[in-house]
Amino acid sequence: MSLIPLPDLARLPTPLEHLPRPSARLGVDVWVKRDDLTGLALSGNKVRKLAWLLADARAQGATVLVTTGGIQSNHCRATAAAAARLGLGCVLLLRGQAPRPGDLDGNLMLDALFGAEVRWCTPGGYAQRDAHMEGIAAELRAGGAVPYVIPEGGSNALGALAFARACDELRAQQPAGGFDSVVCAVGSGGTLAGLAMGGLRGRVLGVAVCDDAPTFRRRVEAIAAEGGDLGLSLPAAGPDTWDVLEHWRGPAYARTTPAAWRQQAGFAAETGLLLDPVYTGKAWAAVEALARDAPGRLGRRVLFWHTGGAFGNFGRGGELAAALGDGLVQRRIVEGG
Repeated sequence: MSLIPLPDLARLPTPLEHLPRPSARLGVDVWVKRDDLTGLALSGNKVRKLAWLLADARAQGATVLVTTGGIQSNHCRATAAAAARLGLGCVLLLRGQAPRPGDLDGNLMLDALFGAEVRWCTPGGYAQRDAHMEGIAAELRAGGAVPYVIPEGGSNALGALAFARACDELRAQQPAGGFDSVVCAVGSGGTLAGLAMGGLRGRVLGVAVCDDAPTFRRRVEAIAAEGGDLGLSLPAAGPDTWDVLEHWRGPAYARTTPAAWRQQAGFAAETGLLLDPVYTGKAWAAVEALARDAPGRLGRRVLFWHTGGAFGNFGRGGELAAALGDGLVQRRIVEGG
């Protein structure tokens, strides 16, 4: 393939770090791949995909990017930041409705700072998001622009290729023997698809943050089916290759539980690393539960692929305070000094 990813977006390689305190507590050797440090407004795993997708957009002479996601989408915020850096326009189709001005927060606030245009889509209409984006693209073409449409999460074959190549990066960093398992969050399927096609020695476990395991297996398989021209191949799902875990998705997409908030706060206090309640908090919950209840599923050494998402915590302090209870947050902030 002649396409070369844009070098001025992702800060690679991202660090690979050992987590000694969780390892001691869980009885499993836990490491973390710090894709929360890819740069570009803390864009996490999404910027790996965008480095390839935007190289394709540039090759096609695009002047404006069109993509979609939830109201607090990490992918949409990363796309808006990348567009600003490259001097491109950006139109985001977000699921939900416009908030009151005083409620502008998190990724949506950053979308505005990066100059993106936001269109809104009802939750019901979001099922037709690809058709809606094509309609936006047709409108932009009629106005003389050259749009480039990026699927939800940047999850197509080209986006998955970024994570197949990330496996090469990991092999150059990992300790002798590699990892028995790699765990990541799954929201649109591209990261899991790429890691599953990357030829890693251990199994790759994707933790569903919405939908169910069969839905995500089909999505990963569909992404992989597009990747034949890129030299990618997907092994059959199974206990020794890759699979999707669905027991930690919580009440719904972008919703979590008080217990998960407490676990996320404990992880931050134990490691100094930030998870988020939408993606990485749920993936880490799976690591904790498997280490406790089914350690054979993880093996002796596990890699937690940290996909970023810290901005997903903003605007949700009330949930965290309620989850911690007993005025703990208040004591830490007001009485701690």
